[in-house]
Amino acid sequence: MLTTLSYRENLVSSSFVFKGPKETRFLAPRGVWYTQNMLFVADTGQNRVFCWKRLDGAETATPDLILGQRSSKQTGRNTGEAVSASSLLYPSGLWCDGQRLIIADAWNHRVLIWHELPEKNGIPADVVVGQPDPTCNRPNITGLQACPTARSLYWPYGVYSNGKHLWIADTGNRRVLYFEEIPTENYQAADNLVGKNRLDERDYDSDHAVWPYSVKVSPEGKMAITDTQYYRVLLWPDWREAFKNPAHAIVGQPNFSANGQNQFSFKPSSNTLNWCYDAHFQGEHLFVADTGNSRLLYFKTFPLHHNAQADNLIGQKDFETGSENPDTVNGTDHSLYWPFSVAGEEDILVVADTGNHRIVIIKLIT
Repeated sequence: MLTTLSYRENLVSSSFVFKGPKETRFLAPRGVWYTQNMLFVADTGQNRVFCWKRLDGAETATPDLILGQRSSKQTGRNTGEAVSASSLLYPSGLWCDGQRLIIADAWNHRVLIWHELPEKNGIPADVVVGQPDPTCNRPNITGLQACPTARSLYWPYGVYSNGKHLWIADTGNRRVLYFEEIPTENYQAADNLVGKNRLDERDYDSDHAVWPYSVKVSPEGKMAITDTQYYRVLLWPDWREAFKNPAHAIVGQPNFSANGQNQFSFKPSSNTLNWCYDAHFQGEHLFVADTGNSRLLYFKTFPLHHNAQADNLIGQKDFETGSENPDTVNGTDHSLYWPFSVAGEEDILVVADTGNHRIVIIKLIT
């Protein structure tokens, strides 16, 4: 269904709304991925992941693949049974290169990997990262009070790969784990990490991500870690620098110690964030899911200094309007409402418009 999103000039050509399967539409989808005309959606509130190999512009469509459930009518946590290699509990971040598929199975405290894209519903994952086997799902292996290790995870909400390396936003452990190669065995140990000096640390300081929800790396090697609780995105020109150095630049805050929601202002502006959950590189551009302000911020080029001002936005009519402002109390049918994640290729941008329980597919002006 075509829609008219709010945005400033010279950014959006057209957009349409997609609500998932006709029988049971999306419920708070938090993850989205788009590659080679294929759309992947983490239907988070209903514990499942869908794949469509193509879309025709209709508001609903039957998925080509369902993971986490046996059919599109089922929605139970871990299929209503014990956790297994084919079940999901609050899936969030996604990555796919057209062949391999990786899902952040957040509330099972693990990441699932398929080395070949499944052809049938409910196919179990080939590899489980973060747990010793597919039947385990406790945080940090032994429970809430356990220290993290090189093999454990605690609420991993974000994943990203460049086709060789793998990064996991191990959110509850306040770190990003790095694997030199996409794991091929269960319970594989991480090779390095961002945000901590040691793999058994969980405490934090403001120089590093406090609540890293998403990690993305551009084809040129730029890195963005979305740090939700400090309302900021941490940026490095080269991902290798992140192992030892604080971020080169911050989006959303003027310095490392600042952590104000919209920088302690009632209204947002072009350089503030409010409960941000994702960032996305598209060509030389950077998009930031400014979730609490119900908008995407657009940076034409990679910011090189703290507190940079966005060049444009999608989802609001101007930089001073946010989701809690009077202009949006009558509804958000033609705007975004709590967008959690963003992905895309070439001139297509895809947004998990979580608060509206839908995906918005945007064609950008190039």
